[in-house]
Amino acid sequence: MSGKIELKTREQMRVMARAGVIVERALAAARAAAVPGATTREVDAAAAAVIADAGATSNFLGYHGFPATTCISVNEEIVHGIPGDRVLASGDVVSIDCGAIVDGWHGDSAISLIVGEALGGDDTKLVEQTRRSLWAGIAALASASRLDEVSAAIEDVTDAAGLYPLVGYVGHGIGTAMHQAPDVMNYRVRGRSPRVRAGLCIAIEPMTVLGTSDSEVLADDWTVVSADGSRGAHWEHSIAVHEDGIWVLTAADGGAAGLAPFGVTPTPLG
Repeated sequence: MSGKIELKTREQMRVMARAGVIVERALAAARAAAVPGATTREVDAAAAAVIADAGATSNFLGYHGFPATTCISVNEEIVHGIPGDRVLASGDVVSIDCGAIVDGWHGDSAISLIVGEALGGDDTKLVEQTRRSLWAGIAALASASRLDEVSAAIEDVTDAAGLYPLVGYVGHGIGTAMHQAPDVMNYRVRGRSPRVRAGLCIAIEPMTVLGTSDSEVLADDWTVVSADGSRGAHWEHSIAVHEDGIWVLTAADGGAAGLAPFGVTPTPLG
């Protein structure tokens, strides 16, 4: 994504953190609703209710015509799935992407889960190692001088796990819009990447597949599926870089639990 990087003040980051915690609560409600027999529309409604009750606005609903509050992608659907009448079954791998706006500032986060009981170890590896790659990337951001260090940390985890990155889909800057400069790659690329500095707010979101990096977009012009039908996972957090450290905006604890295994402690925005 081209364009000037929008740097934020501490006060602006604090508003983004308010939006982020609402997103976290919406995703928790969606996770609880994602049980065998539920439709993806019902899961979407659970997240929508949390956002509405908080007095926030969905940043997905109406975005380029998108018709729902969340993106819900099942099994071979990797990202941008449209909630509807699909009934979830035990063993399905489900990715839920959600965002909210508070006072004009955006939060964006995603989770993956296995409905009911996992069908096999590969699905568990897919979900858990994609999540680990997210936290590895966030941990790298804490001391990175450039964003390619984040990308490398993500790739190190997914490559070791035998997972494939979804090519052509990336993380992004976030702030007064949901998608801003800079792009945040999930794998190493050539060239000089943007510098990490105070005021930077980004959404890191690894998207991985068990079998292929190639994908197709369905006739709905939204849903991205793996080219070979293999399953995928998607995790995301929005993170702020400030003068004293980093803070995960879409986690009430600032990312403390997720960062602890990497020896990184987030610093509150004050």
